[in-house]
Amino acid sequence: MKISLVVPVFNEEATIPIFYKTVREFEELKPYEVEIVFINDGSKDATESIINKIAASDPLVIPLSFTRNFGKEPALFAGLDHATGDTVIPIDVDLQDPIEVIPHLIEKWQAGADMVLAKRSDRSTDGRMKRKTAEWFYKLHNKISNPKIEENVGDFRLMSREVVENIKQMPERNLFMKGVLSWVGGKTDIVEYARAERVAGDSKFNGWKLWNLALEGITSFSTFPLRIWTYIGLFIAGMSFLY
Repeated sequence: MKISLVVPVFNEEATIPIFYKTVREFEELKPYEVEIVFINDGSKDATESIINKIAASDPLVIPLSFTRNFGKEPALFAGLDHATGDTVIPIDVDLQDPIEVIPHLIEKWQAGADMVLAKRSDRSTDGRMKRKTAEWFYKLHNKISNPKIEENVGDFRLMSREVVENIKQMPERNLFMKGVLSWVGGKTDIVEYARAERVAGDSKFNGWKLWNLALEGITSFSTFPLRIWTYIGLFIAGMSFLY
């Protein structure tokens, strides 16, 4: 059985070798054919050359590179397009989502799930502000958007080949990945885990990027902003008749 790991990276020269070594040396993954799709999202450091060097000696490593930084969501979609596994698992390169969780995801899939969510039961390694903003986002999104998304679940999850093919049929690619994954449906199961510390380097998600991602999530799967502007337009039109 082939498993594809989809790994978006941006200026991660310090973490890529550690991630690759951890995956290849993890005993519980050795029974499987593990493909790694690295997507270099316009990095300015040695990320691209490191990925290419690894790929040159490992045919199961697929190197993709963007000419500039497009963001994590387009990188994930590109990774899904090139992943060839029976199952596909998006995962961060910093190993905050531990490799040890993957066998549990596979077990749930083998039991019949089309998608297995990796839910963060412990986010103590994330800063307080990040935890609070994530909490506010989930509450706001699920109040005004449809479909709802599971709280404390990121992109780390297992998808069956059928789910991946359904996503690839969608013509629009400037979408919020968590919303897309909730929208495609299928039998879903959950594995809980505790987030780990980054193995190296710093997070590349600043406040501005997180804000833009939150806006993308709300506007992609909600008619609420459209309704607001419709009401404003009707109000202005009504006032123009009065005056």
